[in-house]
Amino acid sequence: MVAGIDEAGKGPVIGPMVVCGVKAEPSAFESLKSTGVKDSKMLSRNRREELYDSILSECEVEVIVIEAEELNKLMEKITINEILYRSYSKIINVLKPNLVYVDSSDVKCDRLSERLRRETNIDVRAMHRADLRRIEVAAASIVAKVIRDRRIDEIKKEIGDFGSGYSSDPRTVNFLRNYYKNNNKFPEHVRLSWRTLSRIKTELSQRTLTEF
Repeated sequence: MVAGIDEAGKGPVIGPMVVCGVKAEPSAFESLKSTGVKDSKMLSRNRREELYDSILSECEVEVIVIEAEELNKLMEKITINEILYRSYSKIINVLKPNLVYVDSSDVKCDRLSERLRRETNIDVRAMHRADLRRIEVAAASIVAKVIRDRRIDEIKKEIGDFGSGYSSDPRTVNFLRNYYKNNNKFPEHVRLSWRTLSRIKTELSQRTLTEF
């Protein structure tokens, strides 16, 4: 049995990070490849939703959803890459495949592979851009992305439409700026250690001083 692991939402300032592992026979992954499974970033949201059910029907799936509030607490002590490592380890120990491909969160893929091998006693092969190179990881990326997209929809109903949730998105930054300006705090579901927030605070405080 072969597995693939990937994440969705490592970088955004708003929303959870979702880590997913999928396990199946190699023939099942070949079947999924023929249906159009590939890196989730290369697929429309509607297409990911369509493939999601196919992946769940062919694979054993294990998912870890880490909400922003939990990330905030964890990142007071450890890095996000360490959080990913621990998530990968948990998923591998649940799925127990013979071989697992992992999208590397470490700049040194061999270092992550060796660390996970020691931790799990499983043959782990970490690589960069694994979602493009391995169908197993591509399938995991689709499941993770669908689950995160659905969660983002729920959060938007709660706090308003903030765009993509990434710091590179002007709509997201404007949303956070306006929310903080009106409420003197950031909304729930925000990752407080992201530099975007400190920049907004500094910008607004300087503007206030200038106006004063």
